[in-house]
Amino acid sequence: MNLLKALATVGSMTFLSRILGFVRDTLIARVFGAGIYTDAFFIAFKIPNLLRRLFAEGAFSQAFVPVLAEYKNRRGHDETHALVNHVATLLGLALLVVMILGVIAAPWVVYLSAPGFKASPDKFQLTVDLLRVTFPYIFFISLVSLAGGVLNTWSRFSVPAFTPVLLNLSFIIAALFFAPYFDPPIMVLAWAVFFGGVLQLAFQVPFLLKIGLVPRFRLNMQDEGVWRVLKLMGPAVFGVSIAQLSLLINTIFASFLVTGSVSWLYYADRLMEFPTGMLGVALGTILLPSLSRSFADKADGEYSQLLDWGLRLTFMLALPAAVALAVLSVPLIAALFRYGAFNVHDLLMTRQALVAYSVGLLGLILIKVLAPAFYARQNIKTPVKIAIFTLFATQAMNLVFVWQLRHAGLALAISLGACLNAGLLYYYLRRDGIFQPQPGWMMFLLKLLIAVSAMGAVLWFGMGAEASWLEYGFLEKLLRITLLITGGAVIYFLVLWLQGIRLRDFMRRAQA
Repeated sequence: MNLLKALATVGSMTFLSRILGFVRDTLIARVFGAGIYTDAFFIAFKIPNLLRRLFAEGAFSQAFVPVLAEYKNRRGHDETHALVNHVATLLGLALLVVMILGVIAAPWVVYLSAPGFKASPDKFQLTVDLLRVTFPYIFFISLVSLAGGVLNTWSRFSVPAFTPVLLNLSFIIAALFFAPYFDPPIMVLAWAVFFGGVLQLAFQVPFLLKIGLVPRFRLNMQDEGVWRVLKLMGPAVFGVSIAQLSLLINTIFASFLVTGSVSWLYYADRLMEFPTGMLGVALGTILLPSLSRSFADKADGEYSQLLDWGLRLTFMLALPAAVALAVLSVPLIAALFRYGAFNVHDLLMTRQALVAYSVGLLGLILIKVLAPAFYARQNIKTPVKIAIFTLFATQAMNLVFVWQLRHAGLALAISLGACLNAGLLYYYLRRDGIFQPQPGWMMFLLKLLIAVSAMGAVLWFGMGAEASWLEYGFLEKLLRITLLITGGAVIYFLVLWLQGIRLRDFMRRAQA
């Protein structure tokens, strides 16, 4: 399996999903703006998303994929299918209970996650109503993530990578054609979440059939593999809970700030998710199964080389993305969101959050690469300890920054916390002898800095006056931002090429 090709495949699918995500958010901004309705919806959508990361993409994947990879490499198809059956059954039953409890306890959930909304009874009740529709998403999307873990372990990376496209299509169709039929219209977005989850789960079933691993209802609590997954999930749940708790606390802080703060952070975060998803999630997706196989085969040299490959790609692609987000913050927000009810004040407030988030982009993506190095070895405890320390540090920074910087201070605290987290993960990998960097890192970083500086200068002078972006029409903004991004990328990679860095240097193969 060509890892660079796999990364390109996952990245391109993620790119499509992110583009449709921007179309989705542009429609939401145009139709609903940034106010009471969007604040209510983003809270109602954030809660099942937090649980999704806890049950599915977070703790569950970290515990399940390494054990599944071991079964695939060392045991036969029947034993592996039995493990999938037993884990899927247990996960599905747990999610069903959580879903029912979440719908019943929606008022208490909203009160705990956004207590500032209690001061506005209409806003609070709207959030409760929206949450009751969105909460079942946790059931569908967690099973989607289970299926994705199986498909990724069998190197079918493109299917799970494409699946999020269906949720964005559900949003777009709902906002364009069905909003007038709902009262209030924002309720259509909650139903888009519900049906998006159903579509994503249905889409993956045929691909599981092709590899003969469609889960069947088989409850067996005596399965040794199930207990191994559960034991790994214990600390993993705790670790992911800490990371999500940090985001939840940020939401609580934002709920006490001026109306629109939750939405400004959301729109800035959506821009951050573009490079984070395309690179961080894509790299983590292909590295975890590959690292797990290397660990299962006791191939320590290959393990360290895989990690070094991932880190070099991260620096090469994340550094220019962070600089571009900061420099082009106004053009990007103006081109994507500055329409309809989304006014100039919303643009400027979102810009503050985006610049603060860009500080931590490299750290956020490095975590996606460094953490799988521990998960693949079935070591969850070390990342958990680091996450606990990072949580306290982030909240301390929140208290310091929020008074002066308001919502942007919350974004900055998240960014600096991510950099701290990544730094500690790297320190422990080196201290424990898990990772040995390959030669040439200092010269590699110097070449990157030269190329990033050249790109940053081109973007800064090329975008012109920021105020002019408020006057351009839709097509002109899209054309200009496309030319800027393309020009910046060309300059960046041209300077790298002139310094001797070639694409073939990153070609790497791993066992499928």
